[in-house]
Amino acid sequence: MATIRKVGVVGCGLMGGGIAQTFAQNGYETIVSEVNQELLDKGLKRIYGEWDKLVQKGKATQGQVDEYRSLLHGTLNREEYAGCDLVIEAVVEKMEEKIKLFTALDHILGPEALLLSNTSSLNITQMGAVTKRPDRVAGMHFFNPAPVMKLVEVVQTISTSQETVETIKGFARSLGKSPVVAKDQAGFIVNFLLIPYLLAAIRMLENGQASRDDIDTAMKLGCGYPMGPFTLLDYVGLDTTMWAADAIYEEFKDPLYAPPPLLRRMVQAGMLGKKSGKGFYNYQ
Repeated sequence: MATIRKVGVVGCGLMGGGIAQTFAQNGYETIVSEVNQELLDKGLKRIYGEWDKLVQKGKATQGQVDEYRSLLHGTLNREEYAGCDLVIEAVVEKMEEKIKLFTALDHILGPEALLLSNTSSLNITQMGAVTKRPDRVAGMHFFNPAPVMKLVEVVQTISTSQETVETIKGFARSLGKSPVVAKDQAGFIVNFLLIPYLLAAIRMLENGQASRDDIDTAMKLGCGYPMGPFTLLDYVGLDTTMWAADAIYEEFKDPLYAPPPLLRRMVQAGMLGKKSGKGFYNYQ
């Protein structure tokens, strides 16, 4: 199995930043990049803020946080990934963007480096096919918030070697995560089961079967879920949910995965949930 020492994250948004934070907190030299300085500064500021909170809550010492900061390096230059043993992308959920990125990174990285995607539902086989290392391409799907959530889905394409899968599983465990292995089919494990539930809740609301609050309360108290479907939709992001649903519907053509009109209208209106300040609930 390959030894992972230096790692890279492409994208410093909510997911990418959370992943980079997780890597640095667990002793890995970490490079994180963004497309412009403003987004990079915003992402790093969020990470530093989370670390300051750990000190305030007594969950880390100032010395530990200083160590985390020394391991994390922000950049706008992707050439800096050249020395990484593993790079994971957390850019927008659009296949054309992923393909461009994987093509570019394949030329930058050393031949032994692993190239991973944090996609929640897109076809990783397709991403690997544009590289000269399809056996070293896989999914490593973290859940939001990445530093807290214990689960990581390791997604094995038909080209991914077993050695790559074992390396990623070992790496995930070194981060304090619990890895599960899924085949490269749209939705993997969690979204394949979760998306129909979330879309069904939207359809119930759309059809006037029950109110938003009553649906959320029913699922919390009736099923013991920590949050109801609408709270969860706002937390995940309505755009992210719609992209995942579209990707799974595209692959299986099962109407359970077809996004309801209300979801599309809300995304078109910029009502994306917590990150935009308004979704099914108002956060402003």
